[in-house]
Amino acid sequence: MRPQCTTHHSLDELRTTLRRLAHRAGIEPDLRSRLVLSASRLAAGELAAGRPVSLEVLPSPRVEAASLTVRLRLPGADAPPPLAGLPLPALEAPPAGAAWTVPLPGPVDAEPAGSAGGAPPDPVALLEEEAAVLMERLDALTREHRRLKDELSETNSGVLALYVQLEERDEQLRKAHGRMLHQLEDALRPPPVRAPGLELAVRYEPAESHAPTGGDLYDWFRLPDGTVHITLVDALGHGLASTRSALNVTHAVRTLALEGHDLRTLVARAAETLADFDHELMATVQVVRIDPQTGDLRLANGSHPPALLVRRDGDTHFLEAAGRGVGFPLPGSEAVAEDRLDPGDLLLLYTDGLTESRRDPREGERRLTEAARRHRSRPIEEVPVAIAEEMHTLILHSDDTVALAVRRRDDAAVNG
Repeated sequence: MRPQCTTHHSLDELRTTLRRLAHRAGIEPDLRSRLVLSASRLAAGELAAGRPVSLEVLPSPRVEAASLTVRLRLPGADAPPPLAGLPLPALEAPPAGAAWTVPLPGPVDAEPAGSAGGAPPDPVALLEEEAAVLMERLDALTREHRRLKDELSETNSGVLALYVQLEERDEQLRKAHGRMLHQLEDALRPPPVRAPGLELAVRYEPAESHAPTGGDLYDWFRLPDGTVHITLVDALGHGLASTRSALNVTHAVRTLALEGHDLRTLVARAAETLADFDHELMATVQVVRIDPQTGDLRLANGSHPPALLVRRDGDTHFLEAAGRGVGFPLPGSEAVAEDRLDPGDLLLLYTDGLTESRRDPREGERRLTEAARRHRSRPIEEVPVAIAEEMHTLILHSDDTVALAVRRRDDAAVNG
């Protein structure tokens, strides 16, 4: 493998490139996951601010050493990044950056990543491989936990020592489970976009606490012209299978959006792109564009619940655009709904788990309107949490839920 240097303008692009390079070099999935998560945490703030980062991958000068050096450089950063607490410890790489030297299981391949025949590995498949390794580790700890319990019940000697050991294993299990959930959330859910003039926050709740992933996903980023793009997806099913389907849709929409395709065509083009890739995929899709400067917003829809617009004075109305989702007959948005966020106005985007917990969907929408009106003036990070908690006081059937809030800043009120 020859030295490589790439420049990245989005977190998704950085993760995909680094994950593929690490896979090509033969880095084990667990170590690869830690490396990608560490680089993502350090680069997230710079990329969200619109400043590119660069990635250098350098094989060891001695083939028999079997190691790879990865350097992340943040040329726009004012100070060196904080390196404490990273999943994979790093060394500082002046003037602003970090470096990791990763051991490899064998000699470094002389060919660069992607030079071999065939398409590059699917980033979703690599992510699933990493998740599977984490699951295997968790299963191993669970089996050991059960073994110790059996030993404790079969003997009366050494009970106290076994009890202490069991408690230690329990603590390891809890920590491993917590790390796994945190790593999965970091990989699947991007941090809020930073856009002058807008406040954004999100609340995600899985259908079951022991199944942290599902088919409800969101994606948000800034386009080159400064417009904020938001995608909401609700894929049929639960667990990792539906997560993969939702990831496929969000990745397709993001790629098409960055290529400059018109908002109205995104759902149809995403469905066309994925038609031969996943024959069983069915998902509702909603895509929104907001101009942070003017508050102008445009919305296209594919079988997804309507967005709710809450004015500063408490007036509300739903934004609807007819259309059908990915996997539905004749997919695509038939129209684009247009409106404007004035200072103090709130836009609420959500998946059906927020409203279909009621017997009548219309009752769910009515309750949602009332809850959004009551909580619209809270600090933005509290808004989706408060609305979700109020809506879920009654649950008739569990479902994954995403509640995403966007509010245009009232600078006059803030400055006053």
